[in-house]
Amino acid sequence: MNNRNASLPRRGFLLGLAVAGATLGLAGCGFELRKAPVFAFKTLSVSGNSELINRLRREMRAAGTVTLVPAEQAQTADAVLEILAENRDRIVISTNSAGLLRELQLQLRVRFSLRTPGGKLLLPPTEVSQTRDLSFNETNALAKEGEAELLYRDMQADIAQQLMRRLAAVKEL
Repeated sequence: MNNRNASLPRRGFLLGLAVAGATLGLAGCGFELRKAPVFAFKTLSVSGNSELINRLRREMRAAGTVTLVPAEQAQTADAVLEILAENRDRIVISTNSAGLLRELQLQLRVRFSLRTPGGKLLLPPTEVSQTRDLSFNETNALAKEGEAELLYRDMQADIAQQLMRRLAAVKEL
């Protein structure tokens, strides 16, 4: 029994070495946890009230590095984000031999720009888009509408993350 207890500290030591080796291996490859983005501006005004804009506001608050200014006080902000267009499209990809819909492509396109209150363009009008494919079945039409709505929300989340990265890429005002 003594011999068994003597191997326990050795196992702990070996386990510790394995964890330390994995940690050093990740650090050596350049892996780093995602940090809050660093923006060139401290205050931002975003006008509008769509689902995408509200998600973007939540992302900004979660980052904690920028103060959101109400649209009425946009002149006091360091930067103004303008959502110029937000378009949802449904494109028919395929139909069956009877001409009934079989597959759709959902597309969400957002056009935006970033400027100072004085009018200097920080990001010219830019479009970001996401697409998702959706199989369609007439017998489950209601369920497919719900699935399409979930896919649009997923695309909005992806676009909000892309907008955050684009805003963080702005280096000077």
